[in-house]
Amino acid sequence: MRISIAHDTTYAYAIPARAVVQILRLTPRSHEGMRVMRWRVEVDVDGRLRLGEDSLGNITHTLSLAGPVGGVTVSVNGEVETVDTQGVVRGTVERFPDAVYLRTTPLTEADSAIRDFADGLLADNGSDSLSLLHGLLNAIHREIAFDPHPTEVTTTAAEAFAMRRGVCQDLSHIFIAAARHLGIPARYVSGHFMRNDGVTEQDAAHAWVEAKIPDLGWVGFDPTNGISPADAHVRVAIGLDYLGAAPVRGSRYGGGDERMGVKLTVQKAAQWQAQA
Repeated sequence: MRISIAHDTTYAYAIPARAVVQILRLTPRSHEGMRVMRWRVEVDVDGRLRLGEDSLGNITHTLSLAGPVGGVTVSVNGEVETVDTQGVVRGTVERFPDAVYLRTTPLTEADSAIRDFADGLLADNGSDSLSLLHGLLNAIHREIAFDPHPTEVTTTAAEAFAMRRGVCQDLSHIFIAAARHLGIPARYVSGHFMRNDGVTEQDAAHAWVEAKIPDLGWVGFDPTNGISPADAHVRVAIGLDYLGAAPVRGSRYGGGDERMGVKLTVQKAAQWQAQA
C-alpha cells in the first residue's frame, strides 16, 4: 500500500523568541516492511536545517533559528510504500545491543501495580515471549481506555495505569514498563497510522511498541488499537520512551507563552485511491 502524509506543526510565541533550537525526528528510514518513496521537511522562516542521525539511528534534522522569532511552522510532506509483515520488523538500523532496551526511564518505570499486572499475565499465558506479549497487548487494550484529556506528555506509565486511561503514548509506556519488568527488551515507536474508517484528518501522530522475541526478532505491538502493526503503520523513530522518539523536541530563549497546533493528514496516495 502507498500512504501519503502531510504534517504541519506550528509554534506561536507570545513574545518573539531570541533563538530557537529544535531536534526533528520526522523522517522515516526504509526497512523490509516500508520503502520511503519521497519525503521533504521544510520550515516557513529563515534558519538552518541540518540533516543527521541520533544515537539510535533515527534520522534527525536540527533546526536553528536566530531571533526575533514570532513563530514557526515545520511541514512534512511525503509518501511511503508499505507491506504487511505480520508485525515482524526487519532491516532496521540497530546501533545497540538488545539489553539497552531493558533500561527503565522515569516515564516507563513499573510501579508495584504494573509489576503485579505483568506477573499476573504469566499465569494465563505462560513464559513463551510471543504468547505473553500478545496477552499483554490484549490486556492493556481491554483495560486502559483511550482518553486524550487526563494525561500530558509528562505523564508516567504508573500514573496512566492508575487512571486506567490515556493516549497512545501512555498505553505504549505501560506496555514497555510491563515488558521490561518481565525481562523482555521493549522500545517506543513514533509514527503514523492510516485509519480504516475513512478519517484522514488526525490530531496527532501515533505511537506503538516493538519488543524483542527470541528466534523471531523485533515485533511490533499497538496497544491502542489492540493489533500488531501492519501495512497501515508508518514507522518513523524509536526511543527508550516518548522523549527519545518525540517528533519535535527542543528549546528556545525568550518567547513567553507558547501555543502549538498540529495539522496531520494520513491517507492512501492518489494512485491507490484510484485503484480502490
